[in-house]
Amino acid sequence: MRVVLSGGGTGGHIYPALALQKQIKEKYPDAEFLYIGIARGLEAKIVPEVGLRFETITIQGLKRSFSWDNMKLFSMMHKAIKDSKRLIREFNPDVVIGTGGYVCAPVLYAASRLHIPTVIHEQNSVAGITNKFLSRFVNKIGIAFERVKKDFGKNQYKVVMTGNPRAQEVAKVNTQADLEAFGLQNGKRTVLIFGGSGGAQKINQTLEQLIPKFVTRDYQVLIASGARYYEEFKNAFSDFNEWKNVQVVDYIANMPELFNTIDLVVCRSGATTLTELTALGTPSILIPSPNVTENHQEYNARSLTDHQAAEMIVEDDLTSERLLETIDRLMADDTLRQEMSVQSKKLGYPNAGDLLIDVIESVLKS
Repeated sequence: MRVVLSGGGTGGHIYPALALQKQIKEKYPDAEFLYIGIARGLEAKIVPEVGLRFETITIQGLKRSFSWDNMKLFSMMHKAIKDSKRLIREFNPDVVIGTGGYVCAPVLYAASRLHIPTVIHEQNSVAGITNKFLSRFVNKIGIAFERVKKDFGKNQYKVVMTGNPRAQEVAKVNTQADLEAFGLQNGKRTVLIFGGSGGAQKINQTLEQLIPKFVTRDYQVLIASGARYYEEFKNAFSDFNEWKNVQVVDYIANMPELFNTIDLVVCRSGATTLTELTALGTPSILIPSPNVTENHQEYNARSLTDHQAAEMIVEDDLTSERLLETIDRLMADDTLRQEMSVQSKKLGYPNAGDLLIDVIESVLKS
């Protein structure tokens, strides 16, 4: 099997593509892959590091308000489609798969014009502009949230519920993190708090007020501030990281291993994060980012809270008092956290990669 993958802009588009690539390789050991992205995208760093052939095209996103950049986009799109067709013809794939981000638009459109089977995957509960555009051209659409199906309008007949391929990868995590590596105790009840890989200013400002209170709790707290906010934490406290049960780090590389270890997570509700939480059944308090397209993180979060798999605090309602009360209440109730864990796991798709491969195989056979 020869496969072209495309997806970029954020890890939420890239990591599902790479998870799917591993799962295809497990089933088809002779499979060959080409990943098409953009040179300035995060994929340009991540994809070559895992050993995949990586090629680039030049394209940019559509601005939501009038902009001269949008006028330039038409000629840029024409060239990107032409370049995509050239790369696709040279590689001669059996299927082309897009996992989101504007780079997918010319790549998947070019493949459809070349009559090559195409599949896109939507990770969020609100469909992105690119996937909405591509839905009329591709053969099948995989989704991770039932709610998003309606976003594809008359193309809903192409939609298949698969879950996120990242879930199958994470569900296999059976090791636990060493909390002592973070200056905390193994075996002690622990809360992990983070605002995404880059951190979140409002969450961090709230945590600065809470650290003196966390110090007195009978549970321990690990905070990932994001690199750009780490110095602010250091400067805010003369006794920074001298606390016995609170530690602040700038970044955590292996979140799933930590999710498999701790008792409660407080975080944003990006698609990949929720995929990992539900794959492992980790109880959570979700604080959706308001700075995302069509408020999709809140809809993502509601997909869990509607099933009692998590609790949510929207950012407008986020105060130190509200957050501390919610954390204290959940950490004091082992039964409630266990129930949340059970409900969370019900929403996970531990075979998501296999389900998406089934979709790909059905397209190849049709």
